[in-house]
Amino acid sequence: MAGPRLLVLFGSQTGTAEDVAERLGREAQRRRLGCRVLALDAYPVVNLINEPLVIFVCATTGQGEPPDNMKNFWRFIFRKNLPLTSLCQMDFAVLGLGDSSYTKFNFVAKKLHRRLLQLGGTALLPACLGDDQHDLGPDAAIDPWLQDLWEKVLRLHPTPSGLGVIPPGVPLPSKFTLQFLQGALRTEEPCVNTRDPQGPPSELQPFLAPMVSNQRVTSPSHFQDVRLIEFDIAGSGISFAAGDVVLIRPENSADHVQQFCQVLGLDPDQCFILRPRDPDTSCPVQLPQPCSIQHLVSRYLDIASVPRRSFFELLAGLSPNKLEREKLLEFSSAQGQEALYDYSNRPRRTILEVLCDFPHTAGAVPPNYLLDLIPLIRPRAFSVASSLLALPGRLQVLVAVVQYWTRLKEPRRGLCSCWLASLDPEQGPVHVPLWVRPGSLTFPKTPGTPVVMVGPGTGVAPFRAAIQERVAQGETGNVLFFGCRQQDQDFYWEAEWRQLERQGCLTLVTAFSREQEQKVYVQHRLKELGALVWGLLDHHGAHFYLAGNAKTMPADVTKALTSIFQEHGGLSGTEAASYLARLQHMLRFQTETWA
Repeated sequence: MAGPRLLVLFGSQTGTAEDVAERLGREAQRRRLGCRVLALDAYPVVNLINEPLVIFVCATTGQGEPPDNMKNFWRFIFRKNLPLTSLCQMDFAVLGLGDSSYTKFNFVAKKLHRRLLQLGGTALLPACLGDDQHDLGPDAAIDPWLQDLWEKVLRLHPTPSGLGVIPPGVPLPSKFTLQFLQGALRTEEPCVNTRDPQGPPSELQPFLAPMVSNQRVTSPSHFQDVRLIEFDIAGSGISFAAGDVVLIRPENSADHVQQFCQVLGLDPDQCFILRPRDPDTSCPVQLPQPCSIQHLVSRYLDIASVPRRSFFELLAGLSPNKLEREKLLEFSSAQGQEALYDYSNRPRRTILEVLCDFPHTAGAVPPNYLLDLIPLIRPRAFSVASSLLALPGRLQVLVAVVQYWTRLKEPRRGLCSCWLASLDPEQGPVHVPLWVRPGSLTFPKTPGTPVVMVGPGTGVAPFRAAIQERVAQGETGNVLFFGCRQQDQDFYWEAEWRQLERQGCLTLVTAFSREQEQKVYVQHRLKELGALVWGLLDHHGAHFYLAGNAKTMPADVTKALTSIFQEHGGLSGTEAASYLARLQHMLRFQTETWA
């Protein structure tokens, strides 16, 4: 390979930034550039001073936070004692992924770009700000930006003479080879916990938690199936506090696994050993060696996810069928993005369904390309909904089962929520791989500090953990604003809240949106009790928390708060905004929202 080795570093929470980073790696290969693609926290950041050419791909999560796999890098790069000439030898570019419906749109990419300039780096071009809200998604910004990027890179490091760019229709070598073991058939893995006693469970070594109960907590007539699921974590080494989240890695359904193996012509019982082609590439640590096709497909390959553009690009290169290949090439081209959106993203068509739509191509996919073609199943995060002080040795989660219809024949189903809902511990032992990590909410440690919590729907889950924890510690200054559709349909933990009210440990304010002609939401109840809220915040140092769906509720609640500051605190609009910003800076206003 000519020129210096390009380094692509990514920070990814849901896999999109990682997918874009891998795309950069492939496009570099096609231009005969050596390239490494690594998660930011997997790269020894002190070596950055020796890198001549680096592309950073980073998502922004939550309220302007960096993804989990770049938090160590983030802390390091913003150290105040780093010399301002640290990166003077480095050419760089930053590609950001965000959502313009959030206030801090692409905050991480913008801040990183400025910091790299401060440390002496030379920007090849302005930061790319990909936007999920665009009709064509982030690619609308990424495609033209990448064209400019490669022009700049090739001007600095031209392709060797006599070697052209490898065209998109020609597949690159697979990252791995699957060496099938003759005569080796899979055996069922025992459901036991074999973890390192040196540390608590983690993504690399999850705890196989016995499921104790799986109870529907919405009325049978309610449109939404919501489950309260309890796990036994005694002896696991897991500890958690209010605000923490539990991560669960789901499995594909047996029917989908069987269908996938049929359409690709794979024997689910066949065993293999995975080998990387490049010494810089490591095998996925979650996969056992040797591994069966059954295990790979059921627990690793995310065949129920909506495919990204890169999937169609690789599939086109592997297709032996002219008609299918032409369509796949159209979907993977910049000009074909509207057609791809209508075919795949809008109806939420899955990888498995796409493979069934292109049977000649699917049947010709070499097993070596399975891990290039299909992303890994990502763990799903749920707020812990219980406290160890109230329920020792137990962990509870509140799970809304995702199921909805598009124009496709089959309903769309959330992989993790539907998998969890299908598990019935009353029919026999059930074990679920899980681990815990800190969440974005932290509750006050100072005794006597009141808290105001706004948690409509399943957003109430972390506050149930907080209230249990605080009541066990003797804290009674707990105010909960809870909203749902109807009291007799989806009022989670009603009996528990009423009991705490009677004990003087909780002030409960409810908003049942469908029980009157005019819809009433939590923001309306907040304004009605504005004097109480202002008094708690301004006179008693209360902390304010908000959790739930990110669509419109957070903005509506924030608007209600600023109007309370004006009406009951006598502040101007500008002063109210500054007051809210001050609360955020002091961590007295915290949010946890999800799309």
